[in-house]
Amino acid sequence: MRLELTPRLTVAPWMRAAASIAAFAVSFLIAGLVIWLMGRSPAAAFDVYVVQPLSDPWSIQEIVEKATPLALIAIGLSYCFRANLWNIGAEGQYVMGAVLGSWLALKTHGTDAGMWVLPLMLILGVVGGALYGLIPAFLKTRFGVNEILTSLMLVYIAQLTLDYLARGPWRDPKGFNFPQSVTFDPSATLPTIFEGGVHWGSVFALLAVIATAIIVGRSLFGYRLRLAGDAPRAARFAGFDSKTTTLMVFAISGGLAGLAGIVEVSGQIGQIQPSISPGYGFTAITVAFLGRLNAFGILVASLVLALTFIGGESAQILLKLPLDLTQAFQGILLLCVLIADAMVSYRIRLVRRGAHS
Repeated sequence: MRLELTPRLTVAPWMRAAASIAAFAVSFLIAGLVIWLMGRSPAAAFDVYVVQPLSDPWSIQEIVEKATPLALIAIGLSYCFRANLWNIGAEGQYVMGAVLGSWLALKTHGTDAGMWVLPLMLILGVVGGALYGLIPAFLKTRFGVNEILTSLMLVYIAQLTLDYLARGPWRDPKGFNFPQSVTFDPSATLPTIFEGGVHWGSVFALLAVIATAIIVGRSLFGYRLRLAGDAPRAARFAGFDSKTTTLMVFAISGGLAGLAGIVEVSGQIGQIQPSISPGYGFTAITVAFLGRLNAFGILVASLVLALTFIGGESAQILLKLPLDLTQAFQGILLLCVLIADAMVSYRIRLVRRGAHS
């Protein structure tokens, strides 16, 4: 006997919605079981992870701020994934965008530069991420090198470059030997939308979501991406060059990741440090698939994953739960969503060995 998956001809929208709800419920049950086995109360953990952050205005603001880089990076990754290309190095593109944009902030530090500094920093962040994203794209189109390996290996180069700069040339000489740069000037700092509120990076993320929804759903380029991912041969017959598509989507993906990097540094951190990310680039892969590569789905998924970050930090303090449990829960959530999606998209049949299907 063997299991066989048969594609369903039609899937009702309510079935996909129900599958997502069921996946979230199952993932919470699994997480609760793990917490119970660790000797903690699942009810108390749910309260700390979910209820308390959503009932506190300051925590909601933190959720939005953490969701901002996740949404920007995941939106960029969705372009690659739709074209059946695998950019695993968004973390490195995030770092290099932050590095190139921060170069201008440090270059103009203490010079009373005008309002032009911040916009140019943001542009440099996009350029830095895009150029770094084009490296695996070029290697794939020119030499046929697997983009998964090259994009992933480039992450470590970017992180080590950042570490070298923070501990070496860019280290604050008056910073008591701490590995960090000087604090950015106000002209190089991303302002908040309102007093004490979230910064303007959240608006950039929302604009990226809306623009992507329009581009993917209503433009020739969006049709090109869908066709390249679903039917590569048909895309070639239609005259769409796969090499051009590869370069374009990696540039978009890297550019948005670089924008997320400089937004985080200039908006949240305010200086260069050896670590400017808790793994946003890798978590954004989960966000992209949780959102099913849909722009608005990614927005919701980024808020959910940001909630787990905030809740995980609180649980580490209040319940003495390890922060790694949060990453484990994110992985469980992704697996549950993928399994639920597969069960909705396919029928499971039990077939005897040797029987004709």
